[in-house]
Amino acid sequence: MAPMTPGAMVLWLHQKFGRGLRTAYYRDVVRPRILRTPAVTDTTDPTAEVHVMTRAEDWLNMVWALKSFYFASKRRYKLCVHDDGSLRPEQRDLTRQHFPAARLIDREEADQLVLAHLKPFARCWEFRRTNVLAPKVFDFAFFLEGDRMVLFDSDLLFFREPTALLRRIEDPGYQRNTFNADCGHGYTVRPEDVGDRIGHELLPRINSGLGLIHRPSIRPDWCEEFLSLPGILDGYFWRIEQTLIALCSSRFGAELLPDEYTLHLGRGIGTRPFRHYVGVIRHLMYLEGMARLKHDGLLRRVS
Repeated sequence: MAPMTPGAMVLWLHQKFGRGLRTAYYRDVVRPRILRTPAVTDTTDPTAEVHVMTRAEDWLNMVWALKSFYFASKRRYKLCVHDDGSLRPEQRDLTRQHFPAARLIDREEADQLVLAHLKPFARCWEFRRTNVLAPKVFDFAFFLEGDRMVLFDSDLLFFREPTALLRRIEDPGYQRNTFNADCGHGYTVRPEDVGDRIGHELLPRINSGLGLIHRPSIRPDWCEEFLSLPGILDGYFWRIEQTLIALCSSRFGAELLPDEYTLHLGRGIGTRPFRHYVGVIRHLMYLEGMARLKHDGLLRRVS
């Protein structure tokens, strides 16, 4: 049998073993190739600062997420990577190699600084101490060096310029927070139950995977107030962080990005500029998203 090209091999594996093996091929064979691509240098544009928290298990996906964003957007916004405490030394070293201008926030140092900052706010202090995603609320804002933050998760992939998001980031007159919409209700409180208690309408379906946040919108005193709402600490741990960001943003002023940014759980990229590959569709990040970006040349052309 004559040797097969990589593409022919993938097709043969798909025909013989189905999508599971093809997913494994992109996850285990193609995914590490992002580490062969050049570093993303000069992430020094102060227009906005990208903040992302990652863990050892998701770190390689984060590299894909960031490189696809910088490639598709053609921007060089400042970058701040938060270690959740699980990154291995080699992952930290590779982060510095691939994003040499980025700040890498050490978890132990962040714990000391942020918990001291939150000491006057008992509920915030306890939530930051016990919830693994609480740094997205408190640490991102604490370490933000500019006025505008790009809220960013490790499981995003970008396929073309996210024009609507970039316009809002770069418009100095745009003074709202903005987010991709969730596919359904993702809060620990119901919007219709809290309006009277918080003094404003809670914007439904905010997803905290991707968005623009203004520095004054995430305030410990507001979070302290919201953490007293009945039931807010119930339910999935990731929903609490998202609920707090939604509550603060709704009080500050917020809107959703256009429909093409909305989280969906089916297959297919279509003309969307990006997809948020949450846990239930994480396999599509490899089978669909990375396959598409490989075809589009990301592994060849990142600079």
